[in-house]
Amino acid sequence: MRSAALAAALLVVGLLAGCGEDEPDAAFHGAVLEQQYVVPETPLTDTSGASYSLADDTDKRLTLVFFGYTHCPDICQVVMASLASALTRIDESEREQVDVVFVTTDPARDDAKTLRTYLDRFDPSFIGLTGDLDTIVDISEPLAVAVEQGEKLPSGGYEVTHSTQVTAIDHQDRVPVLWTQGTSASDFAEDIHSLLGEES
Repeated sequence: MRSAALAAALLVVGLLAGCGEDEPDAAFHGAVLEQQYVVPETPLTDTSGASYSLADDTDKRLTLVFFGYTHCPDICQVVMASLASALTRIDESEREQVDVVFVTTDPARDDAKTLRTYLDRFDPSFIGLTGDLDTIVDISEPLAVAVEQGEKLPSGGYEVTHSTQVTAIDHQDRVPVLWTQGTSASDFAEDIHSLLGEES
């Protein structure tokens, strides 16, 4: 059942990314969604042990969300490094209006301490979320993020397949833009500046 959901979500994201590149409004490097996703209210747990909902607790004007895991060998690190670099390229006044949230797709291995250590390598302000895998999947699906748990590993975790887009959440708890894993730091920075400008 989840394999079918994964394939469908990956197809949707691929189509959206293609549509974004063909948009007549070239203001964004990401895919602009005509029908914006509504962010689910279901809470997860942040690295301090507090409850955190992508709808209720994203208080900044813009929140960038990535679903990944700390044992990811390549893509996750590249995306998080690009986001960290992007935030150094915008004004401090804009930086204060942006949060970055990393939602683990491998909660069996990514406890609060592991997440915090991992994220601190990129930016100590980054927010890490973990929780029950079924809950994470339930939250990811309305955002067109596919999460698939594979074979169990000797370490106790699992092989994990997940979508690799970065999701923008605005102050109305909707998703106006998605970015692919290959988005550069400079492109992220330009889009963040544009989104904050639109929000104002």
